[in-house]
Amino acid sequence: MGVLNATPDSFSGDGLEDLEALVARGHAQAAAGAEWIDVGGESTRPGSVAVPEEEELRRVLPVVRRLVAELAVPVSIDTMKPRVADAALVAGATMLNDVSGLRDAGLVDVARAHDAFLVLTHNGWTLRDAGAPDAGDAVERVVREIERLAELALSRGVRAGRLVADPGIGFGKDPQDSLALVRRTEELRERLAPLPLLVGPSRKSFIGRALGLPPEQRLEGTLAAVAMAAAAGAEIIRVHDVAPAARAARMGWAIRTGELADERG
Repeated sequence: MGVLNATPDSFSGDGLEDLEALVARGHAQAAAGAEWIDVGGESTRPGSVAVPEEEELRRVLPVVRRLVAELAVPVSIDTMKPRVADAALVAGATMLNDVSGLRDAGLVDVARAHDAFLVLTHNGWTLRDAGAPDAGDAVERVVREIERLAELALSRGVRAGRLVADPGIGFGKDPQDSLALVRRTEELRERLAPLPLLVGPSRKSFIGRALGLPPEQRLEGTLAAVAMAAAAGAEIIRVHDVAPAARAARMGWAIRTGELADERG
């Protein structure tokens, strides 16, 4: 899954505001091997300022419309706002990637109305703001919360086959927890099955803390995490640098399965 940031304040410094540049990047990501393009118009970095609904719509809708019309790969909308999600799904997006952990439960109703894929994310910040318990072993916390979110979505009519689990690497977690979640990807995948597992390690702060590097120098650390996640069976891996990450994921998959490129026909 390629990250396409239609925002000037992305934590990783890769945000774009020009429509043609965004569309060109989406094309390049698809050509490099992305099987989803995830369009977002609001930064989720710590300390970021919330974007007004109208501004987020202005940023993402033209991009979604163009990519849906021009690409063969599906488009996802990365938003925490039901109105933005609804408009993007009307425009042709087929996945709602909510990194907030359903801070606004109205997102469930939007996903159900469009029969869209819905990403259920463990977000420690949301849980703390709600006063909910979020302590103990990282995997146990993630599994407990995603099971709760899945029950909520199913109770409100989202089809089970439309749910995707995301452990929320970096979202309200310390570096040791994020490292543990990558290390224990296979355990997460097994315990959250049959939900597909989405992991997003790309350029995250835990990589910076492990290597002592700023976001623009975290490619190698990202690729190590991508290869490990793929080897552990993660179905979707969300990244900024699609071409090298796709190769790292294929290598991880080859380690897992023994499958070689010349055997795929």
